[in-house]
Amino acid sequence: MPESLDEVRAGIDAIDRELVRLPAERQGLVKAAAGFKRDEDAVRAPDRVAQVIAKVRAEAEGAGLAPEVAEAVWRAMIGAFIELELVEHRR
Repeated sequence: MPESLDEVRAGIDAIDRELVRLPAERQGLVKAAAGFKRDEDAVRAPDRVAQVIAKVRAEAEGAGLAPEVAEAVWRAMIGAFIELELVEHRR
């Protein structure tokens, strides 16, 4: 357990570095997916979004993360990636 605020912040900074690396990896896959989709409706894929959110909520619960927090984070991330994928798809 951290013994000071500085140690807490150092731990958070380390986690943040990993949290940047993983979405960067996800972004590469999102860009690749754009090439397989026929139209913008396929990019938006609301059924797929619902599936991902359901999986994330279940994973969060098992990991000790509030499902509401996980859902909010993933909805924001998915929304940003959909916008990026739409740009890629239009190319």
